[in-house]
Amino acid sequence: MLKLGFNEATCKENSSVEKDLEFCEKYGYDYIELRLDMLKEYFKTHTIEDLKAFFAKSHLKPFAFNSIEDINFRTPEQWEKLVELFTFGCEVAQAIGNKYMIVVPTMTNEYSTRTEQEVLEDSVEVLNKLADIAEPYGVCCSFEPIGDRRWCCNSLRQALEIVQAVNRDSVGLTVDCINFYMHDKCADVDFIRKVPKEKLFVYHINDCEDLPFGVLDHCHRIMPGKGCIPVAEISKAVMDAGYDGPACLELFRPEYWDMDAEEVIKMGVECCAPFLK
Repeated sequence: MLKLGFNEATCKENSSVEKDLEFCEKYGYDYIELRLDMLKEYFKTHTIEDLKAFFAKSHLKPFAFNSIEDINFRTPEQWEKLVELFTFGCEVAQAIGNKYMIVVPTMTNEYSTRTEQEVLEDSVEVLNKLADIAEPYGVCCSFEPIGDRRWCCNSLRQALEIVQAVNRDSVGLTVDCINFYMHDKCADVDFIRKVPKEKLFVYHINDCEDLPFGVLDHCHRIMPGKGCIPVAEISKAVMDAGYDGPACLELFRPEYWDMDAEEVIKMGVECCAPFLK
């Protein structure tokens, strides 16, 4: 059975860290994935001690930080900024007991044409560098392939090959429903079962509108069970692979950002419930 998690992207335009913590605790979520940009805003008026105090008295616990993006093929200046944000995340993660940092491949028209071998070699190098930084903080890197072909790593198969080539206990994978769907419409759900249990770090649950590739984008994410993704099959495959952590609701839907954050968070509980067992 899966636990229930919430990713702050779901209400990022109509909420805050304070509200998300309050409402996720109120409605019985087990874990939260905090966004680094929202954390920086939170720390303008709060301290790390405030955050630690909340989790110390709450059922809700931190799980993963989102996200370190565009990790591939960085210039020295881009890499310096990336490491600065990554280190900030590791420092906060260590203080509050947050285990995972989600890291995402690069998206540009140029880099999406790189060969798989080029992407593998660069990704292995970068993930090793990030793991060198993260491990002393007790933080693991969860690499998330993005299904759209604009991203240089866009399949779970390709991402698993990269993670296995890195071959570190602290580097694993994020499986995300829409990213798995956007690669090939979930042609091989059974492949998820081939991911070693110890490499399956994070599971994002979501659904999407039935739109053609090239039109379908992350703004078309929708509550689980409301769209065309076989969420039940994916969730079952994740559990069959041995994963028993949270299914973290991650949506980027402007319609939900226009709603009251508490209403969205409450709706998330109801929509995710059928897929947790």
